[in-house]
Amino acid sequence: MAEVRKKAFVSGCFDMLHSGHVEFLQRAAEYGDLYVALGSDQTVFGLKGRPPVNSEEERRFMMSNVACVHEAVVSRGSGYLDFEPELRAIQPDVFVVNEDGNTPAKRALCERLGIEYVVLARDPHPGLAARSTTALRTVQQMPYRIDLAGGWLDQPFVSRHHLGSVITVSLEPTLEFNERSGMATSTRRTAIKLWGNKLPADRYDKVAWTLFCCDNPPGKTEVSGAQDSIGIVFPGLARSDYNGTYWPAHIEHVLDEETLRFVERHLYLLPLGPREDGFAVLADMHITPAGAQALAAATDACWSAIMAHDVQGFGRAMRASFEAQIAMFPNMVTPGVRDLIDRHCDQALGWKISGAGGGGYVILVAERAIEHAVRCVVRRGLE
Repeated sequence: MAEVRKKAFVSGCFDMLHSGHVEFLQRAAEYGDLYVALGSDQTVFGLKGRPPVNSEEERRFMMSNVACVHEAVVSRGSGYLDFEPELRAIQPDVFVVNEDGNTPAKRALCERLGIEYVVLARDPHPGLAARSTTALRTVQQMPYRIDLAGGWLDQPFVSRHHLGSVITVSLEPTLEFNERSGMATSTRRTAIKLWGNKLPADRYDKVAWTLFCCDNPPGKTEVSGAQDSIGIVFPGLARSDYNGTYWPAHIEHVLDEETLRFVERHLYLLPLGPREDGFAVLADMHITPAGAQALAAATDACWSAIMAHDVQGFGRAMRASFEAQIAMFPNMVTPGVRDLIDRHCDQALGWKISGAGGGGYVILVAERAIEHAVRCVVRRGLE
């Protein structure tokens, strides 16, 4: 009797097929006959904020002709779990993801369906350089940003209660972060419309102010905080001091190599997936002078710890900043966010959520590597 082979399943965009994709597919195929569910053009546009370079039919044709792929289909669903109809129809034994595609929602779906869930490290094929679709797209020279502490103090309805700072770090675009993930993707998209594939060579404060103004045209009801523009434009670390207005009174900028390496060495990201449509972080906010003061004090402590290269203090202060945020904005934390934090808090010294929460990434400070977490590269300059 012929042996019944197991079925393995992967999903993704797989635009601009490269060696990193092939290495991942070959490793996934070790678990069984490999089925690939490709995001439709509409889904890619919804998640990435831009259409794919290659259409869904081109991508399906190319994927079908990769030797290790048993079958490739275009997913019929939509959103971050667009592959669910195909997953249920194919009924694979194993669902394989890489580290930056690993989310609680995918794991939970596999648990409900009795499918083994496997996470692979994002390693290049031996002897080849690391490759990503992001690195191959010229527009992806535009940076992203993370706010490390003090988020919301760039909004006057918070900082008018107590002056305080927001700490941001500018990131090289080594990954392509999804829309609605708290990585300033909408402001970054405005920057791409303004300047194309990279930021202009001019004073950082001037470029950041231009981006902030263009990102908030007259009549916009919800103003994007200046931390987004500053975090994208200012390389390295920036501390922006707010006193009740949208633009900071002062920006402190750090490009010290040892400090940037310290942040890179201890910062880890765990994907949650994009926040859901209709997410309303402001619905139940409870802003008080004491809450704003606690947030400002935690941010001061975070900056001091980073400057001193004190990882224990960095973790404590980030956690205190996050707790001060959610005391005023409780909707930032969903059950899925809390569950992911609870499962990793014993490995980390501190944690927060990217942006306004509800999805995106759990950001951890840790002394040692966290399995399956995403690492970041801090941007050193414009060139």
